[in-house]
Amino acid sequence: MRSKFQILALVTLGVTLAAAGCKKSSSVPQENGSNAAGASSGASVGGGPETTLAIPALDGSEATIAQYKGKVVLVNFWATWCQPCKIEIPWLIEFNQKYGPKGLVILGVAMDDEGKKAVEPFVQKQQFTVNGQPAQMNYPILLGSDKIADKFGGLIGLPTSVLYSRDGKKIKTIIGLINYDDLSKALQSQL
Repeated sequence: MRSKFQILALVTLGVTLAAAGCKKSSSVPQENGSNAAGASSGASVGGGPETTLAIPALDGSEATIAQYKGKVVLVNFWATWCQPCKIEIPWLIEFNQKYGPKGLVILGVAMDDEGKKAVEPFVQKQQFTVNGQPAQMNYPILLGSDKIADKFGGLIGLPTSVLYSRDGKKIKTIIGLINYDDLSKALQSQL
């Protein structure tokens, strides 16, 4: 009986961790409006201050959400050590292949404390299986920090994704592992 209880407890813990995503030791409260599934919807009024924030890119340039006005932008906060992040990266690669030509821009914001030192080798060497084929991350990778995350309302855990409409309005925040079908529908509705 005790062993059945332990198995049930482990399964419950695993499901909870998968739904919540990875957590850093220092967390900042997320915006109000998040539901139990970790998603917040409802457009903000105009582009928030985060849309003009210049975030350093892995290639040495800088990127802002505002520079992609007229496109749908998905900002994905992730880290090289985050297992749920590694699950959704192939989906993001696929979304970029499928919806990039229709006006989607995905910006991956790496939240590794070691910054470029940890992120660059991962991005250069890590292969993901997308539709049965090996693929590398095919979207811009930015180097995040807690200060940058705070401009987006703070992060409770990783991954966290924020979807912006073509006019720069925040449409949806997803905390934890994305739901492939739900995100696909949200992207299609914006494109």
